[in-house]
Amino acid sequence: MKRIFILTGEPSGDKLASTVISKINKTEFNIEYSSVGGKHLKSLGINSIFDLKEITYMGFTSVLFNIFKIKKKINETVEEIIKFNPDILFSVDSPDFTLRVAERVKKINKRIKTLHYVAPQVWIWREGRVKKFKNFVDHFLLLFEFEKKYFDKENIPNTFVGHPLLEQSKKSKIDLSSLINKDKKIISLFAGSRKSETNVLLPILLDFIKLMNIQFNNYIYIFHATDENKDLIISLLKKNSLDNVQVISDENIKSQILSSSIFAVAKSGTVSLEICNANVPSIIIYKINIINYLIMKSLVKVKFANIINIINDKEVIPELLQGECNAKEIFNSVNYFLGHPDLIKLQLENIKKTLKNIKSETPSTDKVSNILSQYL
Repeated sequence: MKRIFILTGEPSGDKLASTVISKINKTEFNIEYSSVGGKHLKSLGINSIFDLKEITYMGFTSVLFNIFKIKKKINETVEEIIKFNPDILFSVDSPDFTLRVAERVKKINKRIKTLHYVAPQVWIWREGRVKKFKNFVDHFLLLFEFEKKYFDKENIPNTFVGHPLLEQSKKSKIDLSSLINKDKKIISLFAGSRKSETNVLLPILLDFIKLMNIQFNNYIYIFHATDENKDLIISLLKKNSLDNVQVISDENIKSQILSSSIFAVAKSGTVSLEICNANVPSIIIYKINIINYLIMKSLVKVKFANIINIINDKEVIPELLQGECNAKEIFNSVNYFLGHPDLIKLQLENIKKTLKNIKSETPSTDKVSNILSQYL
């Protein structure tokens, strides 16, 4: 029986890995799995060696304060992988955790094949890392075609597989009339998946809603939550008397609500691609503590935070970062867009052109599952 150890570092990676494994299981039946994963892998009957929450830290200072815990978890993970003795170590995203583990595992057992899905963003910062990866990663699975040149330069096997968020998945239709008054227009809000992000962005977004409510009464605001931060959002909402705000964590319902939205305000990150793929106009917000920001600013070599803006080398989607990430600026930006349909049309046209250039013809997870099968 073949063995695969699945290594993730946060909920998005867990979700992505589960999609790939679901597809492998349709053609490969004699595989034993173990993982560092979450609820999505667990739903496939794959247990995690510890709770994913134990390694989900955000920002340089948070990592620094928890460095000994992280090192302990890296040691524990390496030990468990060596004990499990897999044919493949399949790591997904979270490179500062997953690739550190992969490097240690490869030093101990060179027989284990290491495949990494969602390559580190070396085009944003720390490009010099690529040389090091050659020693312990057998194959990189890339989200964007422009990433290839960085890995080709070092002769590291790689495949452009495309971004899974750009795949059109068929989901069952749900009647939203019981949740949302049809006379209300939906504005979707994304306050991040990590508690540290939510704690910073949620109060700002609630103040934004209060400003909107002074001027308008025809909008409903939906927070797209995860199982990890849903309770936190609800508890903070209870302290505010807002009757036109809802919190949804069901993936299928969230997808339909997003598609029905007239606008979205989202934390910078991969969710922005999901919003773009749903053809919904948006702005991006983000705020971290000043120390993390200054460290990041000194290391990052791109002008923008959002991938659509980075690819176009111009601000297609407005970014309100740090000092500009406040209720008044968000209110002004959203209002301006809603009052200028021509700007919304232009943004969506630019996004459509960009997505066309970065989409893979074959679904990303199909490509990844096929490549994994070849290594078994």
